[in-house]
Amino acid sequence: MYLIVATDRNWAIGKDGGLLVSNPADMKYFRETTMGKTVVMGRKTLETFPGGKPLKDRVNIVITRNKNFCREGVVTAHSREDVLKLVQDLPEDQVFIIGGEQIYRMFLNDCSRAYVTRMRQTFPADTWFPNLDEDPSWELWEESEEVECQGVTFTFCVYRKK
Repeated sequence: MYLIVATDRNWAIGKDGGLLVSNPADMKYFRETTMGKTVVMGRKTLETFPGGKPLKDRVNIVITRNKNFCREGVVTAHSREDVLKLVQDLPEDQVFIIGGEQIYRMFLNDCSRAYVTRMRQTFPADTWFPNLDEDPSWELWEESEEVECQGVTFTFCVYRKK
């Protein structure tokens, strides 16, 4: 499995249930990277999408403790083990963990690559992603040139598990 996330300079990922900043270039990168794949998210992440609807042209797996949760276009899972069973026959590059914080932490050790949009600024935040630069089991593998979009400077990074 892979994961994809956008972080600020301090590895923050969200505030008040939403993204830190709207970044059209990052949204395009996310869409292009995950299109046609299986995406795994928590229920709260699903609810941040327009109309609370799943992402188009992807298999959407949603993890929730609510046994009665049902949403059109969504495969429901209730545990990490449920998700691992659902994706066990898929190639690792066909499955992306897309958030939120609890889901990233739940699956980080199951992932072999992390696609991280690293913003150079810091933003007010209440949720964070683990700092991969300080984790000895991860290494920065690729990094794009710096990009600027709507006043936000960032790079697209790929980390891989050692």
